[in-house]
Amino acid sequence: MSPTHIAILGGGLSGLSSAFHLARRFPGVPISLLEKTQRLGGWVHSERTQICDGAGNTASIVLEAGPRTLRPHGKSTLELINLLKLEHLLLTVPHTSLAARNRFLHIPGIHGLTMIPSSLPAILSSPLSRILVPAVISASLRTTPQLQAHEDLSVDQFLTIHFGVDFARTFGSALVHGIYAADSRQLSVRAAFPSLWDAAIDGKGSVVRGFIRKALRTKDAVDDELYQLDDVSSLMRNVSVYSFKEGMETITRAISRNLDSRSHIEIITGDAIRTIERSSTDAMFKLVTDSGRCLKASHVVSALPMSTLAKLAPSTSTPTLSPITKISRRPVSTVTVVNIVFPPTTFPIHPPGFGYLVPRPRDDASKEEIDDHAGVLGVVFDSCALPEQDLYPSPDSPRFTKVTMMLGGPHVFSHTAESVKPDRLLRILTRHLAPSHPLPDPVLIRAHHLTGCIPTPAVGHLQRVQELKAFLQESEMWQGRLEVVGAGVGGVSVPDCIEQGRHVGSSW
Repeated sequence: MSPTHIAILGGGLSGLSSAFHLARRFPGVPISLLEKTQRLGGWVHSERTQICDGAGNTASIVLEAGPRTLRPHGKSTLELINLLKLEHLLLTVPHTSLAARNRFLHIPGIHGLTMIPSSLPAILSSPLSRILVPAVISASLRTTPQLQAHEDLSVDQFLTIHFGVDFARTFGSALVHGIYAADSRQLSVRAAFPSLWDAAIDGKGSVVRGFIRKALRTKDAVDDELYQLDDVSSLMRNVSVYSFKEGMETITRAISRNLDSRSHIEIITGDAIRTIERSSTDAMFKLVTDSGRCLKASHVVSALPMSTLAKLAPSTSTPTLSPITKISRRPVSTVTVVNIVFPPTTFPIHPPGFGYLVPRPRDDASKEEIDDHAGVLGVVFDSCALPEQDLYPSPDSPRFTKVTMMLGGPHVFSHTAESVKPDRLLRILTRHLAPSHPLPDPVLIRAHHLTGCIPTPAVGHLQRVQELKAFLQESEMWQGRLEVVGAGVGGVSVPDCIEQGRHVGSSW
């Protein structure tokens, strides 16, 4: 059955991407996008604000409450940049820059920051060599039992098996904190890092051999022809990460403007879906909102949190939980993002680099180590990574220092105003950064409490997603006319969400 009216639930990045690509796939078919808040874009949230210190120094800076940079590998995102004509707004960070080369860890209980080595000589001279060298040697020599297609492991289990306990806790947990704000002991390695799983299979039990074999094989043809990239790919050569002059919300604002310009697309904000029912007379879906608005749609796309969809979806008469309810019960992370701007100083607030991550404390950590951790996932050195976003009166104007702290996730942390008081944050940063001078009082602190912002694809996630897809195809209620997209079923990154929207409706 071809769509006659499509309803999209949720106006975040996945919902906007779905609307954009469905409008191209089904030109002229009415599309209604419904968002419960007054603002589109979801967790993508950029803001330009004016700041001034007590000495008369001023600047116009960009603050990000959500994702702040992208890697150039996401073809779906590059395609959007091309189709929406956003090339002139790009800001790129080359691989050769200090922001790309210098990344750090703060290991609870160890003074200051430790640079993550990026070459063999650096590994041998690094304080982390006691963890890295045995891990690499062990992984190169070890052959683990052959993995089976139906198996799954947590990231921590997988890395412990292949690289050892210390490596898994120090590097694995830090990486997971930076991407998923989750506990690596819960996160599915197959869902979160499929390349690791594939390397272990390709290397017949050895991750290192698997990656070597992949590197030695003739490089597969890049599927650029599947995407409309034009010259955008060339702009990403030698690029580590990129963003936009006005921040990441450049993408969602551009999609919104594009949708607004199409007469067959209706965008409804400030009105949440209350119920979804199946009409008994015309096989259409009836959607009723909180305001009493009633819509009829032949096809529905849900970009809602899975817990919200589970409450809306009609219950089944089967004694077991529906796949929608099952997948809605996986963990989700709540994160507090704190933008901090320091006034110009005569000494560096932090070393040049992208920022640092904080691994999980040891199981036998002392109270001092746990206090040192303070529930911090990581800190981004925004002024070093993307200095071009911030505008100054003149090239010689003194520069402010902008950093962003991420707290919470799997850690015990109170997401309250008390937890982000300036004196507490300064104590944490002073312990972590170990600056040469006392940190000055910030000129701006802005906290964003992002409740349930990142779903955790726990062990077994891919199997539950397959069960969900089969259920949506086979159930009498949905018959393949409800598609579920977003971080709850796919990847959590910006390219993952855009890619999901790109494929919506391909089977209709």
